[in-house]
Amino acid sequence: MKSTLTSVLVTIAGLFASVFGGSLPASLLFERTSPLRQPLVVLGVTSLAVLLVWLVRRYLAHRPWQGLRLTRSRWALPQALLGVGAAMAATVGANALSVALGVTTWAPGIDLSQLLLLPLAIAFIVLGQAFPEELWFRGHLFDTLSERLSPRVVLAVTSLAFGSLHLLSQSPAQGFAENLLYVVQATTLGLACGAARSRTGALWAAIGFHTGYHIGYGLLPTQPVHYGVQLVILAATTTVAASLFLVRTRRAPSPRPQTS
Repeated sequence: MKSTLTSVLVTIAGLFASVFGGSLPASLLFERTSPLRQPLVVLGVTSLAVLLVWLVRRYLAHRPWQGLRLTRSRWALPQALLGVGAAMAATVGANALSVALGVTTWAPGIDLSQLLLLPLAIAFIVLGQAFPEELWFRGHLFDTLSERLSPRVVLAVTSLAFGSLHLLSQSPAQGFAENLLYVVQATTLGLACGAARSRTGALWAAIGFHTGYHIGYGLLPTQPVHYGVQLVILAATTTVAASLFLVRTRRAPSPRPQTS
């Protein structure tokens, strides 16, 4: 228990160090209006995350880099796209259902000029959030805990630890109940990313799901009316996506040998 808690705390501290330390140089050197600031911020976050994960695994956890499951194979891109598609289905489906039930309304969507910048926005999501967060949680922490815990416990611990981080996140949530639901919703995101990693055996689907989660919100944004109910719906659709990743295809029974 003590070693598990230590691993979780190191992961959380490492992620915070990656985000704040990686973004600090560009934030100090460039004004907010500078076109160079945001690209350098996200590059700094990812670069520092890679460096810190390498240092932690080499000198503290004593785990090989290969355990992160950043596999280089022809399946990497399809797995990432699978994650993106699953997450967008969950988020867009949740938003559509929320609008249909009257708990939210559609916000003004992005225009053509913004669509042209979509590849750049996706790159910012990957480098600033999806890759460094998944590298720490579904990469380092998932692998470290797998050495001594069962797959179900690893999935639960990594999801709960990831969700707990969002106690410090800025959101439209107001009051204790909505903030708690926001953490629950974030926990289901962690669950889906962990399930994607478990099913594929690599980190790419988890990174893809995390990326698609934010893309879905950006393409079809909403304005909350009853934000707590919207969070419940989103948590439900994300949990469904996680469950689909965890479903194992049953093998057909082997034919019995014929006897003469």
